[in-house]
Amino acid sequence: MEFNLAVLPGDGVGPEVTGEGIKVLQAIGSRFGHSFNLHYGLVGGMAIDQQGTALSPDTLKMCRSCNAVLLGAVGGPRWDDPQAKVHPEDGLLALRKGLGLFANLRPVKVFPMLVDSTNLKPNVIDGVDFIFVRELTGGLYFARPKRRWQTSRGRRATDTMTYSEQEIERIVRVGFELARRRRKKLVSVDKANVLQSSRLWRQVAVEVAADYPDVELEHMLVDACSMRLIQNPTYFDVLVTENMFGDILTDEASMLAGSMGMLPSASLAGVPQGGVNIFGMYEPIHGSAPRRAGLNMANPVAIILSVAMMLRYSFGLVKEAGAIESAVEQVLHQDYRTYDIMDEGKTKVGTKEMGDLIAGRVGG
Repeated sequence: MEFNLAVLPGDGVGPEVTGEGIKVLQAIGSRFGHSFNLHYGLVGGMAIDQQGTALSPDTLKMCRSCNAVLLGAVGGPRWDDPQAKVHPEDGLLALRKGLGLFANLRPVKVFPMLVDSTNLKPNVIDGVDFIFVRELTGGLYFARPKRRWQTSRGRRATDTMTYSEQEIERIVRVGFELARRRRKKLVSVDKANVLQSSRLWRQVAVEVAADYPDVELEHMLVDACSMRLIQNPTYFDVLVTENMFGDILTDEASMLAGSMGMLPSASLAGVPQGGVNIFGMYEPIHGSAPRRAGLNMANPVAIILSVAMMLRYSFGLVKEAGAIESAVEQVLHQDYRTYDIMDEGKTKVGTKEMGDLIAGRVGG
């Protein structure tokens, strides 16, 4: 089979880890007889430097013409001036909005061989396997109004959290669909004791639940959820929440797996209702880590697992996705580690070496 893939390496360690993801993808192509046509573009800080914008119309058009998008990371201190008119993250938000990527899936799975590599007790994190569903194109990050201004009493700023019934309904439905295929338990995270938008969120979630009588729905306040993630993370199966809460909670949850370098993500433009071939953008949840750039240090596992998600959701290649996930487990089981998950008695490897090891096992 033949597929077209838009590749946006981005900034910092983005190009390095993206290269390893492509290496593993090409190993899949060789083993299973698929062809992946790669179309490269700029996004984030590099796009600002070379094109004057964080995402050009041509790059967005190219992404729309492909079956999926693979993204490295954006941002860095070079572009952190708060007075700047454009920031690297503007490109990321423009991709999400311009491609209709409303559903962000972030699986959190603790590999058995890494239970001693985190700051938490092994008995707390052993068996952790849940998935966050984060709403991605609404809320504070796309606030209207959103502005800063000067008053006679000083500077002021405002961001407005707004959600429509339709936005809530479609993201909650993604959560129910995923829960139906897993352990049939969905936790909807909100702040309904304070926020009107959360009260609407909770009401719509209850209404959608009527279509899924086989799935248990539980409401949980975001502060309680943040504590439960540390106290008893095996409690969760599927969680669904709004944009900002999801951003914060998933970064917290990444520590359960030992490092942000271990967690992939998929941003989808549709509800996965039993089918595949959904347009999506795939990226590690970590940032550009500019201090690690060019040092062959960054952990490529997150983007490699993101490639597996891409094969499953956008290309419909379930067997091939499983081959990547199995290869990752094999390499970890053989005690190879990048710096961020390094432990005593293990073999430390760099970005390229980890990519080579995984690609080698994928290729059979």
